[in-house]
Amino acid sequence: MSRIIKTRITGIKELKEKLKSVSDDMINKGGRSALRSAANVIRKEAKERAERLDDPNTPERIADNVVVRWDRKTFRKTGNPAFKVGILGGAKKDSKKKGRGGDTFYWRFLEFGTAKMPAKPFMRPAIDTKQKEAIDKFVEAYKKQLDKVLS
Repeated sequence: MSRIIKTRITGIKELKEKLKSVSDDMINKGGRSALRSAANVIRKEAKERAERLDDPNTPERIADNVVVRWDRKTFRKTGNPAFKVGILGGAKKDSKKKGRGGDTFYWRFLEFGTAKMPAKPFMRPAIDTKQKEAIDKFVEAYKKQLDKVLS
C-alpha cells in the first residue's frame, strides 16, 4: 500500500537552460543524488514519528528500520529515477531482510490499523508534513549538482 506523490515544479526556466548544455548521463546522476536528498527529508521525519511509537520494553525498533531505497522497478519500467521510503523487512512476518531494528513486521498494523485496533500512522503524516520541504531540498540539491557540472 504505497502512495505515489506527483508534484509539478514551476518557475525554473534558468534550470531548463542549464540542462540543455549538460549530457543526459550527468542529468540522471545529479537527479538521482537530488532525489535521494529529498527522500532523506521524509525518512528523517518518519523515523522521528516511529520513535514515538516504539515500545521501549521490546528489542525491536521500527525507527531503526526506516530506510531510503533506490526503486529499480520504476526506473526499469519508465526510465525515471525514483526512491522509496519504507520499512526494512517489508510487511512479512519472519522476513529474511530483518534490519538493524529487528523483525518489525507489525509496523503495518500500526500504520494502517486492524479490525480491532485503530491506525496510528507515522509514514503518511511524515509525507504530508514534509512534502514541500522535500521538494525544496530536491530543487536546491539539483541546482548544486548542475552548478558543479557546469563550472
